[in-house]
Parts: sequence; C-alpha cells; structure tokens
Amino acid sequence: MKEKYDLNNHENCILISSGKNWVEQAAVDQLRGVSRLPGMIRTVGLPDLHPGNTPVGMAALSRGRFYPHLIGNDIGCGMSLFSTQVRRKRFKMEKWVTRLNSIRELGDIPCDNPYEEECPIRDFGTIGSGNHFIEFQCLEQVYDESAAKAMGLLCENVLVLVHSGSRGYGQEILSRYNRPEGIEEDSIQAAAYLAAHDDALKWAGRNRLAAAGKLLDYLNTDSQLDILMESCHNYLEQTEDGWLHRKGSVSAKHGAVVIPGSRGSLTYVCVPGKDTGISLDSLSHGAGRKWARSVCKSRIDRKYDRNSIRSTKFKSQVVCHDTNLLFAEAPEAYKNVEQVIASLQEFGLIEVAATLRPLITYKG
Repeated sequence: MKEKYDLNNHENCILISSGKNWVEQAAVDQLRGVSRLPGMIRTVGLPDLHPGNTPVGMAALSRGRFYPHLIGNDIGCGMSLFSTQVRRKRFKMEKWVTRLNSIRELGDIPCDNPYEEECPIRDFGTIGSGNHFIEFQCLEQVYDESAAKAMGLLCENVLVLVHSGSRGYGQEILSRYNRPEGIEEDSIQAAAYLAAHDDALKWAGRNRLAAAGKLLDYLNTDSQLDILMESCHNYLEQTEDGWLHRKGSVSAKHGAVVIPGSRGSLTYVCVPGKDTGISLDSLSHGAGRKWARSVCKSRIDRKYDRNSIRSTKFKSQVVCHDTNLLFAEAPEAYKNVEQVIASLQEFGLIEVAATLRPLITYKG
C-alpha cells in the first residue's frame, strides 16, 4: 500500500514510500531538519532515503537562498550508461576478470587527457572509492519493447554503467562555499558558486566517459562508446519555483533513468511518469544504504570467504583489491531495490522499461 508520510503535519516535508520499504529514522530526522532551513519551501524524501552528512535520496526546494552543503562534496556525481562494440556472445568473463585483477586501481592505467590544461580533476579518468563503480552489464528483461528500442538497449552488446563524480574538485568547491546559513541568490558568492558548480557537472560527465573508455582500452576491446543515458544526482537546479537541491536523486524531466541497487541486484531502466510533481520532479538514484560502512564486515564476515565475496547470485564477478571496501559495499549493505522501484511505481513516478544484469563490477 502506498503511503505519503507528512513529516511536519503539513505539505512542506513528505516521505514517499510504501509499507514494505524500510527507511531509517535518522534519515527522516535529517530530512525534517532540512525542511526547517530558512527559505525552504518543500522537501521530499524518496524511497531510497538514508542518512549521510545530509540526507541522501532527497529533493529540496528553497527560495531566496540555496545551500551548497545539501549538494555535498561530490558535485556532479551521477551515472552514465554506455553501449560498447562488444557483442554479448563474444564476452569472455574469465579473460576480462584476469586482466582487471592485474591492476589495483584505475589510476594504474595511463590516461590521455585531451583537457589537461583546463582540467580541474587531479585524477582524471578514475572513479574513486565508496559506492562508485564501473559495471559491465547485459540486457536481462524487456518490459516495454518500444521504449527499450528507442534507448538503444536491444543491440545485444555489452553495456557499461559508470557511477562517479567530479572527484576532488567538488570538495574544493564545497570548502569555499559551505555556509550553514546558505547563500543569498543575488550575491557575488552565489554567482561564483554556481559557475564552479556548473563546471563540476561538466567535468564529472567527462570523467565518467574517460574512465569507461580507458578501461575498455585496457581490456583490448574496441573502445568506441555510445552514450545511452546520463543522469546526475548531486546538483542544484534553478527552476521557476526556486532553487531545487538534489542529493542522491535524479531529474524526472530529462528522459529515461537508470536505478541500480547493489552489485548483487539488477539495474532498472525506467521511464519517468507523466506527473512527478509530488516528488519535486525527482526520482530515486538507487536502492539506498541499509547499513553504515563501519558495521558491514562484522555482520557478514562469516558468510563469505575470499572468493565468494567476489561473486554474486547472478554469477557475476567483482574485481576489487580492497577487502574492507568489498564488505562495505556488499549487497546486504543496501536496501531492496525492488521495494524502492515498487514504491516509485505505486506513486506513478516511473514505468520500468527494462532490467540489466551485472557481468563484472569493478571498484577501485
């Protein structure tokens, strides 16, 4: 049963969820805190809402001022889905895994940077740690053939999903403009932050493309990539109603989106619904964390050995040389993405066009 939780006894702070979808109370409390900021008109928690430095999985609309700390230190973080020239039937799992295991991180692979003189990202062509990843995927199931065809998903080629952001550049920007009271919209500081913010969005997208391209090149494949869709989930947007902050949420106004769960779940390719006003025209960016990273290893250490932690129920393989990161990003650490998808569907926010299955997940 769908439920819209009114968290402040009026419509300026709501949580969109359903009965089976669990949301941590700490995240709800954080969302309430955001709703009380000066100038805040409306805040929305999405089904993947979970706590962070600020609540993740939310959209917040303000007027007169905006809040860089709500966007956070990874401005431009998002996901890019590419189609490769590698046919699914020619994909060699063991060969690719062996090759990828010969490097510890993407920074070990040299990367030509055509933007070197202007690039603000020190480690251009890398994805970082945490929940960032590059995942090789294939089409699992089609629910809307015409929509899937229009997106380029029916080509039977291996796909690449890249989740990363602007690397250290976003942190540099936040450190300059992080003010608890926010920034007044017509100020000199506002103009400066917005210029840097937009720059970070551009470089985050370029970085995802570079990371995917150099990894394919390292695997000795045709590195030509066709972008199928791209969505950013940490950014600020000026709308006719005010300043829309998205932290861990994507726009419903720019076409299809990808909503992954964990390395042990499917990725959902979704078409936004016709009326997404209830969610501030925003959609979930993933499943959302269930456990803090600090407790993951102690909870599931006995469940896995060094090999089983690197495989999934889909028989996909995980390449990661950081054991702590393997446990911190285990499937158990994330909420059930099917419940997140079901909640979005119940509110008419999405229609599922297709699902994608993991083949190899690369972290590092």
